[in-house]
Amino acid sequence: MPHPTAAFDRLGTETAFEVLARANQLAAEGRDIINLGIGQPDFRTPDHIVEAAKQALDDGQHGYTPSAGIPALRAAVAKDLSDRYDVEVDAGSVLITPGAKPIMYFAILLFGEPGAEILYPNPGFPIYESVIKFTGATPVPIELHESAGFSFDPEQVLASVNERTRLLILNSPANPTGGVVPADQIERLIEGLADYPDVTILSDEIYSRILYGGREHVSLLRYAQIRDRLIVIDGWSKTFAMTGWRMGYGVWPADLFPHAERLAVNSYSCVNAVAQYAGLAALEGPQDDVGRMVRAFDERRQIIVEGLNSLPGFRCADPGGAFYVFPNIEGTGMEAKALQVKMLEEAGVATVAGTSFGHLGEGYLRFSYAASRQEILDAIERIRALKLG
Repeated sequence: MPHPTAAFDRLGTETAFEVLARANQLAAEGRDIINLGIGQPDFRTPDHIVEAAKQALDDGQHGYTPSAGIPALRAAVAKDLSDRYDVEVDAGSVLITPGAKPIMYFAILLFGEPGAEILYPNPGFPIYESVIKFTGATPVPIELHESAGFSFDPEQVLASVNERTRLLILNSPANPTGGVVPADQIERLIEGLADYPDVTILSDEIYSRILYGGREHVSLLRYAQIRDRLIVIDGWSKTFAMTGWRMGYGVWPADLFPHAERLAVNSYSCVNAVAQYAGLAALEGPQDDVGRMVRAFDERRQIIVEGLNSLPGFRCADPGGAFYVFPNIEGTGMEAKALQVKMLEEAGVATVAGTSFGHLGEGYLRFSYAASRQEILDAIERIRALKLG
């Protein structure tokens, strides 16, 4: 029987999609399921973006595009970032990708090999650790704790950097915690990284426009001293409710861009042409829908935090960004995976165990509040009826 190489035994997965599959299976069997597991906006893609895609089809945009993306879209990304962060971004450094994941995959592939170490957030997006292990590199966790607002300690991070460290991954606003790293902590980390000029930084900023309480996103693009070794991830999926369009991008240092572009050529050739014209309309068109969605997420955030804190055995911190809460469930006396299964199978509420995001996620569940107010309220009452804790 054929067997893939040993590297594939180290490759993990994203549990949210496994939960989604089980939730869909139960729904197909006639169960009433409230899905608070998948990180996907429940809004439609704004109409002007959809119309731009239709127009692109009518205009005959049916062929291959340049591997790095259509020039107009790369220029629009550069302008958007330059305007938002008051920095200079060269369109030639922008690589358009089918979703944001290829950027993290390419970056980790470029620096991961046996003997190398890569720092990543824990609890954090599971694909970081999965791909690090796939390359044979050693994953070194950046510990994120509830007591610190799920931010990191810059001195602790710097203490983990050594001559084997090749890449440092950061994510703010964060999945799964909703945590937002304060500017002073980022600045202390960057100051310390001056002593480690060979360490590349990968900053995952996919939730950059989903913030609450007057918070401002601190993009690492603002720090000129690291721009020659900084890779930034962002995209359209979360901000514009375009998850199924598969549209993301990375901003790369000049020396690394040709390597990333070559990986693009070798893997997917180019991004769907029509989706790119939709992405162009998203950036250049009205932004009212973005504000409307964020305001709705903010309202839901307040509802779910209050609701979870009313449940016996739950303690839920107030997130600063994204559309996730990461409540502490230690008071229920159950492990995270067991509670995830119980809630789905018995209450019809889909969530994701904190352990799906790393070992430091034990004792937590991730809830996505990219769902309606009523669904959130109903989910809280279904969990209450389980009489946990």
